[in-house]
Amino acid sequence: MGASQPAPPQAAAPPPARVVTRFAPSPTGFLHIGGARTALFNLLFARHHGGDFRLRIEDTDRARSTEPAIAAILDGMTWLGLDWDGEVVYQFARAARHAEVAHQLLAAGHAYRCYATPQELEALREAQRAAKQPMRYDGRWRDRTDFPNDQPYVIRLKAPRDGSVTIDDLVQGPVTVANAELDDMVLLRSDGTPTYMLAVVVDDHDMGVTHVIRGDDHLNNAFRQLALIRAMGWQEPAYAHIPLIHGSDGAKLSKRHGALGVDAYRDEMGLLPEAVENYLLRLGWGHGDDEIISRAQAIQWFDLAGVGRGPARFDMKKLESVNGHYLRAADDARLVALIAPAMATALGRGLTDAGRDLLRRSMSELKKRASNLNDLASGSLFLLRSRPIPMDDAAAKLLASAGAALLQAARDTLAGTSEWTAPALEHEARGLAEARAVKLGQVAQPLRAAITGAAQSPGLFDVLALLGRDESLGRIDDAIAHLQQERATA
Repeated sequence: MGASQPAPPQAAAPPPARVVTRFAPSPTGFLHIGGARTALFNLLFARHHGGDFRLRIEDTDRARSTEPAIAAILDGMTWLGLDWDGEVVYQFARAARHAEVAHQLLAAGHAYRCYATPQELEALREAQRAAKQPMRYDGRWRDRTDFPNDQPYVIRLKAPRDGSVTIDDLVQGPVTVANAELDDMVLLRSDGTPTYMLAVVVDDHDMGVTHVIRGDDHLNNAFRQLALIRAMGWQEPAYAHIPLIHGSDGAKLSKRHGALGVDAYRDEMGLLPEAVENYLLRLGWGHGDDEIISRAQAIQWFDLAGVGRGPARFDMKKLESVNGHYLRAADDARLVALIAPAMATALGRGLTDAGRDLLRRSMSELKKRASNLNDLASGSLFLLRSRPIPMDDAAAKLLASAGAALLQAARDTLAGTSEWTAPALEHEARGLAEARAVKLGQVAQPLRAAITGAAQSPGLFDVLALLGRDESLGRIDDAIAHLQQERATA
């Protein structure tokens, strides 16, 4: 037997395609919370696989697409840190390319001219409605060649009529639709403008999109788009259709549930972007019992297998809780910068460097009591109020019930403190309470009202230490003078 021959060299396997995802909003309004979640999932999937995340603005609806809406979408994505790769693609600017593909399909026999008039099509729909049949185009021009001269026509895809098509959706699993249920969709209108369905397919192909991750309200569109992709002989993307978000009551998400623009979560609710991102990540996707997940962890862990098939429920209280966690963990100087504009508006003046420094030094205490930036700003105002500081009703009642004599005794006790620190001030206040045989609160609460103008605040002795001796004693003097004036005029 002769020597065995060496096996022929095996051809090297082609390298895997670079993962490319995209987010493709229509600029007819703000970036809504559901769209933000879709963008986040696309970003994380791409980053997990070392790929690209692209942004396309689908502005073909010229009547409804506006520049302010485009700016709002870009602003919302930037705020959330949803950084896309490459230049933004504007769909309307690519209309000539879309039309080119339609004519390629026409030339190859995969599309045809349809001269049906609007009146004919309406009559067809009326007949189908009367017969309680699905409303779809009947293909009356599919095989005709007797084209009339100088009459407008649309270009329709010659879609398969027999058999069925199955999409192995990465979230929904295998989904099958009979081709008979799909009609010959319009690719190019009679005025030469492309339809949305054509534009999406061409843009995804030209952008190299490998994974189409979007809401499951687009699942039916996928079958029509797939027919067009196959007619062009293009590489088919993988599909992942994510269930939509519902309200806490299980109903379709609306404004009363929190279906607002992302800007409202920032500007009106005072939420941090990392908190909104973390909440959106957990809205329909999970990684064990983990609740607080950083962007780095999300990129490491994210996969489509973790996306649930059922609708996620939006819970505003849960979002606020997550925001509270991130607020307490946030850098103090950053928080000062975020609340400074609102505080300046409330105070009627800008913040001085000394005021900003006081806020920064106070922030570790202030942020413990806030769940959002609005609360943090309003809860910090007492630090920078000009004397005499305003009193809310609860604080005024506390002062009146305590009386000027007790407040004067507390003022004299604190003024004699050699070391103006929280522990030393608390020691003196406890000594006064013991000497008067009262509870500490009976001394501390009137002091709190005088110092902050409210019945509740961060730790009183911490506040006294932060404000300093002169400001603290001055505020107590103002409160005593107010009580004495009220008594004199009573």
